[in-house]
Amino acid sequence: MQIRDLPYPDPGIPDARSGPRFLVWLGRNQLGGQLKALSWGLLHFLGIGGLPVGAGLAIQAVIDRSGTRLAVAGGLIALFGVAITVGDTMLHRTAVTNWITAAARVQQLLARKAAELGSALTRRVAAGEVVAVSTGDVEKIGWFVEALSRFLASVIAVVFICVGLVLYLPELGVLIACAVPVLALSVLPLLPHATQRADIQREKAGKATELASDTVAGLRVLRGIGGEELFLGRYRRASQEVREAAVRSARMWALISAIQVLLPGVLLISVVWYGAHLALDGRIGVGSLVTVYSAVTLLMFPLRHFEEIAMAYSFSRPSAKRAARVLSLERTAFESERGGLDDARPTGELYDPATGLRVAPGLLTAVVCGDPDAAGRLAERLGGHATEEEQSASVLLGGVPLDGLPLTAARAAVLVQDKDPVLLSGTLTELLDVPSSGVVAADKALAAAQCGDVLNALAQASVDGSGDPMRSTITERGRSLSGGQRQRLALARSLVTDPEVLVLDEPTSAVDSHTEARIAEGVKALRTGRTTVVFASSPLLLDHADAVAFVHDGKVAAVGTHRELLVADPAYRAVVTRETDEEQAAEPPVAPGRVTTEHRATDHIDARQIITPAPSPAREEIEESA
Repeated sequence: MQIRDLPYPDPGIPDARSGPRFLVWLGRNQLGGQLKALSWGLLHFLGIGGLPVGAGLAIQAVIDRSGTRLAVAGGLIALFGVAITVGDTMLHRTAVTNWITAAARVQQLLARKAAELGSALTRRVAAGEVVAVSTGDVEKIGWFVEALSRFLASVIAVVFICVGLVLYLPELGVLIACAVPVLALSVLPLLPHATQRADIQREKAGKATELASDTVAGLRVLRGIGGEELFLGRYRRASQEVREAAVRSARMWALISAIQVLLPGVLLISVVWYGAHLALDGRIGVGSLVTVYSAVTLLMFPLRHFEEIAMAYSFSRPSAKRAARVLSLERTAFESERGGLDDARPTGELYDPATGLRVAPGLLTAVVCGDPDAAGRLAERLGGHATEEEQSASVLLGGVPLDGLPLTAARAAVLVQDKDPVLLSGTLTELLDVPSSGVVAADKALAAAQCGDVLNALAQASVDGSGDPMRSTITERGRSLSGGQRQRLALARSLVTDPEVLVLDEPTSAVDSHTEARIAEGVKALRTGRTTVVFASSPLLLDHADAVAFVHDGKVAAVGTHRELLVADPAYRAVVTRETDEEQAAEPPVAPGRVTTEHRATDHIDARQIITPAPSPAREEIEESA
């Protein structure tokens, strides 16, 4: 695989049982690139090992006044120089290719897993850890894959050089051959401590990244409550902990590097001292001494790769462990076995056996739930994102279990927009360029979501000066927009997809009441003939719904229109109008059954409670009416 051929058509199925197993699997899939790098590395290191031979022959030829042997020595030095140059160039090229392609493979695997898990990913793994894995950890894993081939080439080169020195000059070769393994293994006792400190640093860095991500995401809220300094102080402390951990880790690696400099230096001094005595005694020639001295000096270069591979593995092992933990996640145990059904979209009634909720096809159904967390879980379950504990109560669409459908078919049939949707960076055209039926145009979706003021703001902020809002850039997570603007753009994106069933969780919690009423009308008109489920407690939305289901204590307690339930169900009225217990106790009981016109006329409930949204803590801001 070359860089120009990326991305991979299929990154493969990783062995995510552990970090080391994942690294082995990754290296096995990079086998072709590893062999290429190993070959070029051998050429490079053996060229380095051959230089002392040419230098020794040249010096001996000068001493013996042999021009022929000097010319041969010069030719050998030139040949080894070419080998070093070509080998080093191609080794760097192939090693970097291995690095980039390995990192790209891991990124593709993570992206595929994120797409498979969807919103379940951040419920199982902290957002900061996901960011750390997909950025810094990917780079460190690629570093180990890249360093592995150079390390293997250096091992083979060191063995060849040691064997050659033993055969060439046994008096000094045996000393060097015995000392090199000691040099290579001298840092092993320190590696566990270095690895432990590196793990601590990675853990603290991941927590700091998570804290920074959460702080930036909630910056608007923090400014509203004056909590910037509090969270800034927390990040300062987390940052200092990362710095201290990094310093402790760097000290250990500095000690390892010092040992890797000190011991080879001691070996070199010993070789020179012993070799000089042998030369003075006439047991070896000056050329032989120069050859051995040069070989020991150049031998330090491949030995450096022993330290590098130890460092690369120490840093990549925790990174691979985190990546394997993310890649080992499954959407549900049942979904991993499914796939027997075709990809056709089921249609019909949406039914949740756990709560008894039935959503009639082609209508706008509102769901009122007093517990926001329970509402969020129910919305996720309606989209087929049931947990393993909820598999026995799989949601049915037209009698077909959503958890029994292939993932692509389930997502095409039911789309869930949570209460905090994410806008990706890019132009508005790119934001709305999503898989869809092609029936709903972008302009109609934007109009239904009441995005007129958003388009005007984007047109004024147009970078290219065209004034075209569709070409304006939306910053990461839409942070340049207000909460209500982000919410409406996300709603427009969901409307463009035109799924068979659209589930919206509090889609208007951040907009004013006038805009909310127009959005309710627009969504109902645009979704005519399609099934729409809205989780809300706003009377304006509820009054536009064809039917309202009230979920209490995990079960559907009442079904009707908004106005009927206001009169007939005190618990529903308490949730929607925020009535207190005292106010409920003071009301006369209402007999069950159909609500009559006379009862509505004499009911004491203020009409404003029907047409005016109750104050909601979820509302982040009040916007100007468009």
